[in-house]
Amino acid sequence: MTKKQTCKNEPIIYIEVDKDGPYLVFGNPLIQQEIISPNKYGQSWSYIKGEIYNQKDKDSDKPIALCRCGQSKKKPFCDGSHKCGFNGTETASKEPIEQKAKTYQGHKYTLLDNEAYCAFARFCDAFGQIWNLVLNEDEKSQKTALREAQQCPAGRLIMKNNETGQILELKLKKSIGILEDPRLDISGPLYVKGNIPVKDAQGHFYETRNRQTLCRCGKSCNKPFCDGSHATARFQDGLKLPKDFQK
Repeated sequence: MTKKQTCKNEPIIYIEVDKDGPYLVFGNPLIQQEIISPNKYGQSWSYIKGEIYNQKDKDSDKPIALCRCGQSKKKPFCDGSHKCGFNGTETASKEPIEQKAKTYQGHKYTLLDNEAYCAFARFCDAFGQIWNLVLNEDEKSQKTALREAQQCPAGRLIMKNNETGQILELKLKKSIGILEDPRLDISGPLYVKGNIPVKDAQGHFYETRNRQTLCRCGKSCNKPFCDGSHATARFQDGLKLPKDFQK
């Protein structure tokens, strides 16, 4: 197989979970630090771009290995630290995330919430919390609820239009964010955007989603996906934030 060729039906950009090892990223998508930034009330509200971490020839067919055990000294890249006993057993379901989601039917939108995929980014908490906002009938609450759902990096929160039944998603370019959460003084998961497929260690693909977060602290009980365990573990990757960033 020559460079840039792929097997039939194999995606050009995808992530493969190595058994008890790193994430192997194929296709060279943008890998960039993204910092959760608060509004004036201290609530998670937006993302600020930081360092870019692509470190290979753009034409190379070799994958980039990103740490998922949380122990690498070369984060976000793998340095082989997983070989010292990391148990990366995958426990996440292959079922669509909607199947076990709770439903909150509001006046204009219906919110689907699968808490098992919570990345503890807290965009859902602003201005009275999304679970309350979606049930309110005023236009401001509806717009805020939709925004909060679409900012959730994990895709735990999904919003549907009640009139059309359409899932309302932002168009996201295929990329991987290295999430940082300086307000809590912790580092977060990998923010995988733009429907990048994720293949498990046995060669099977999980549901392809526009927004998803992959654990990189090594502590999640829903591997390979984040379940917010980095917050309890106080995970820190040691990467520097942009000089002009203000908490």
